[in-house]
Amino acid sequence: MIRTADLDALPVREAVPALVSALDARGTAVLCAPPGTGKTTLVPLVLAGLVGGGPRRRVVVAEPRRIAARAAARRMAWLLGEAVGGRVGFTVRGERVAGPGTVVEVVTTGVLLQRLQRDQELSGVDVVILDECHERHLDADTVAAFLLDVRETLRPELRLVAASATTDAAGWARVLGGAPVVEATGVSYPVETVWAPPPRPVRPPHGMRVDPAQLAHVASVVRRALAERSGDVLCFLPGVGEIARVAGQLGGVDAEVLQIHGRAPAAVQDAALSVAQHRRVILSTAVAESSLTVPGVRVVVDSGLAREPRVDHARGLGALATVRASRAAGRQRAGRAGREAPGAVYRCWAEAEDARLPAFPSPEIRIADLAQFALQAACWGDPDATGLALLDPPPAGAMAAAREVLVAVGAVSPAHRVTPRGQRMARLGLHPRLARALLDGSAALGARRAAELVALLSEEPPREYGDDLAAAWRRARAGGDAYAARWRTEAARLRRAVPEPAGPSPTPPVPAAPLGGSAAGGTGGDSFSDDAAAGLVAALAFPERVAKARSAGAFLMAGGTAAELGDGSPLRSAGWVAVAVADRGPHSASARVRLAAVIDEDTARAAARHLLASGEEVRWEDGDLVARTAERLGAIELAVRPLKNPDPDLVRAALLDGLRSEGLGLLRWSADAHALRARLGFLHRTLGGGWPDVRDDALLERADDWLEPELSRARRRADLGRIDAGQALNRLLPWATGEAARLDELAPERIEVPSGSRIRVDYSAEEGQGHGQPVLAVKLQEMFGLAETPKVAGVPVLVHLLSPAGRPAAVTADLASFWQGGYRAVRAELRGRYPKHPWPQDPATAEPTRHTNARLRRQQ
Repeated sequence: MIRTADLDALPVREAVPALVSALDARGTAVLCAPPGTGKTTLVPLVLAGLVGGGPRRRVVVAEPRRIAARAAARRMAWLLGEAVGGRVGFTVRGERVAGPGTVVEVVTTGVLLQRLQRDQELSGVDVVILDECHERHLDADTVAAFLLDVRETLRPELRLVAASATTDAAGWARVLGGAPVVEATGVSYPVETVWAPPPRPVRPPHGMRVDPAQLAHVASVVRRALAERSGDVLCFLPGVGEIARVAGQLGGVDAEVLQIHGRAPAAVQDAALSVAQHRRVILSTAVAESSLTVPGVRVVVDSGLAREPRVDHARGLGALATVRASRAAGRQRAGRAGREAPGAVYRCWAEAEDARLPAFPSPEIRIADLAQFALQAACWGDPDATGLALLDPPPAGAMAAAREVLVAVGAVSPAHRVTPRGQRMARLGLHPRLARALLDGSAALGARRAAELVALLSEEPPREYGDDLAAAWRRARAGGDAYAARWRTEAARLRRAVPEPAGPSPTPPVPAAPLGGSAAGGTGGDSFSDDAAAGLVAALAFPERVAKARSAGAFLMAGGTAAELGDGSPLRSAGWVAVAVADRGPHSASARVRLAAVIDEDTARAAARHLLASGEEVRWEDGDLVARTAERLGAIELAVRPLKNPDPDLVRAALLDGLRSEGLGLLRWSADAHALRARLGFLHRTLGGGWPDVRDDALLERADDWLEPELSRARRRADLGRIDAGQALNRLLPWATGEAARLDELAPERIEVPSGSRIRVDYSAEEGQGHGQPVLAVKLQEMFGLAETPKVAGVPVLVHLLSPAGRPAAVTADLASFWQGGYRAVRAELRGRYPKHPWPQDPATAEPTRHTNARLRRQQ
């Protein structure tokens, strides 16, 4: 029996006529409706003709999460007075509850992607609703692009609705070809904001890690909210681990503590989504922001944290990262407290920080690993994704990295066209790396064992399973926990997807010989021990992460990243491992290994065969030239032999690299060579023309002009130290124009001063230091009688006037002005200190001297 009163109470009902009209007119529409208005439940029923009396149509609703798909189907079936599996059903990965009479089917976006790849026309479907499209999950963006392609080329009658819980709909309306925007207003009550920052500073999120002090503070805020407010408390946390830790700190509270996340058992999910007669604390991930409506909530406690995918494209390390939640997410979370009555939100950060938070969450296409997206695009016939209608184009660097992965696993050709193997991988519903491990691992181990191991890699085991993949496998097989149950379901699905192969997979090859030692004893699946099987599958999935030990617990991965195992890891003594799960903080030199398996060198070579390279290596390393023949597996050095007769061009290039990295100080610089370089630098700055630029980068750029033939004869660092830099610099002088002969005239080494002394000029001042003027440091008495400042190349020198003891007394570039003004102060200060030296009142007409008064009298 249809629950008409409940249907009529849904606020979105007021917007349904406008939505139906928009679809009749344009075939596409954007529906903006706040959480809890019924957009996920009433709208599909109306469009399917199950309520409201409209024509019967088959409707597919795409949800970003499995938990939301199940919940939406159950809610719609309840409104119709039916059980799920009749007119309303759902399909998620590994589970389908639907039948021939199903009219409204709720699926995950991943399931819809698979259907579109198998049947681009989406036969039998009349309407597709993309729910929660504001969250900008990569699968949802991809599905939308594919559906628009289908509408444009194959099925213009297919109706498409983008449903969003926010009013930021302009982008989706544009992508849908100017689709009408229909807005529904929800019933909302005032929500009071309580700022509840930690009493002491906490460490910011780092990778997946959250400061335990932050979680303790969140738990204390939950207790405070329970004491200060009535009603159920909904607390948002970034992930399952944080939910478990906060739950552990809420012992003894006068409320039932429930945990909502994608891994929670169905019974727990049902309990959280049902009306309760007792008080509850619901700890949830972002799934409760908009995908699920939890009844009875009057208080929200917001940790201010969220999880987003991150990937180091250069090293192939991808993982979820804990980040500050956006202001948009904060508004969504706060709104959950005002759904049924006035409420309150406790925000676990300071009000001053709020304006500095990002406005919206980052679209996954900008930040995530794009290998699976690139494979989907290649299967669709658009390998570059340039013809897809996407809200944001994929970053070029991320797409290039994704295509490298696809070529390496045999999913696409070097021209980026999908291969039959790639099409098979795409149908598995796995990341291409895991699909490769499943297909090639099945050839070596058998489908059952490969499927079980890939299922472990597709959902990271709980931390209590440890970091040894083989041990985690054994624990999952014997376990009765919720993770083990999910693992068995996924393993069975994968096993069905990959029948036992008749022979080994030809592309790419996997080891068919024993892996050495006790790892395996033959080619059959059962001949591999659990450790060897786990290592092979992990290496096939992540060839860039096969790693060789540097020391106990410290490894170097083939991709070039250092990796470290925890102190208590049983894998610390292994010579080789395949790293399945690792994360690396933004300022960390090493990745932290979360899950790995022991392998041997043969397995590493077979799994990462595309990274094998050998050849001559001539380079500057650790302060000298190194010449050797090396075999490498990516960044891992496998074998090295000295190279006796390296290519002279490679030697020269390596020596130049050494000069660039360590500087021209590797050459032999005498005092005269330094002086010549300074003089040439001055003339280049002052006159330009043919006078050479003698800065390091310029000299290295012109190495052929001044370091030959000595550089080509050099073979090591010591040979560079024998090159006379001064003699070499002479080759850069403008000999062809005859200007070189004027060097001593334009930039003399010494200038004769009035006393008759020849004083060395210092040309080393760079431009910007005293205007780059040459410096003449001379005792003050030797300059008596000189009214005009000496010049070199038309530039007045900067005269450093010294006391009789050679200490600085004054600096001037205008002697005439100094004699008239500044000299009096210097004379007054120094005459008493140096009474034996002349201090005439009129230095401009006095006799210059190097001597004391007494000696001057004797000379008279």
